[in-house]
Amino acid sequence: MDWVLLSAAGRLARVETAEPVWRARLRHGNARADHDVITAAAPASGGAVGAVTSRGAAYRLELDDLPRLAPGGPWSLWDGPVADDLFALQGGEHVAGLMSLDPDAPPLALGTRGGVVKRVVPEYKGWETWEVMAVKEDDAIVGLAHAADTADLVFITTDAQLLRLSAREVRAQGRPAGGMAGVKLADDARVICSTAIAREDRDEAAVATLAVGPDAAATVKLTPFADYPAKGRATAGVRTQRFLKGQTRLALAWAGLPPVRACDSTGAPRNLPAADDRRDGTGTKVYGPFFAFG
Repeated sequence: MDWVLLSAAGRLARVETAEPVWRARLRHGNARADHDVITAAAPASGGAVGAVTSRGAAYRLELDDLPRLAPGGPWSLWDGPVADDLFALQGGEHVAGLMSLDPDAPPLALGTRGGVVKRVVPEYKGWETWEVMAVKEDDAIVGLAHAADTADLVFITTDAQLLRLSAREVRAQGRPAGGMAGVKLADDARVICSTAIAREDRDEAAVATLAVGPDAAATVKLTPFADYPAKGRATAGVRTQRFLKGQTRLALAWAGLPPVRACDSTGAPRNLPAADDRRDGTGTKVYGPFFAFG
């Protein structure tokens, strides 16, 4: 099966693997390469996947437009096309993630910067472009993932709150709908990570966060996802990282199957500390620029 990959730098490629990308990547061990931080992946159906933008639009993305990576790793997407350059996007709009076009895929869960969540009924009728979510002008989609009723939806906010809720609490809606309240945000907080963790992956999944501030060193924390309790929709969640003096916000957050990787804005690898079992610990000091986890 062909999978399409999206890197932290917004580059695209495809790879053939009989198992999900996150499982296949475990075989790469600790080997690293530039542009190997993968932020989204989707299995191809009918020779294509959907590229979903921050404004709620989806575009058909053909496999023929993408370079093929060797199955062995690490996978570097350095010579792949930039996703945003392939479509006629509006100012400020960007490709936020990838979706399967298989009508039998689980509903697509989308989360916005303003805390709105939506699960979309699977529907694809050969369109070149279509809408998957009505997004308000002052909002934007920050993440998406296919989520069956048994999955957990995850929101992580700039004020270090993590909400884990059952996907079945968010009923699947049609494409034109605008979603519903997902996570309750404090004043000036926003969502920086929105994803889904399948039931079978809960015990292996991890959470990565980066806390920063104008008068403090940055700290990174890696914590098992299973340490976070589930709460109801439209609640604030629980604290995922305690700020040191001078730190003011989370700049990056991620949840998914390990190994978690990090890079700077050029795609170059960044080292990460060992996992910390303290759910709301302060993390480990890191130095140098961090741009993304994946």
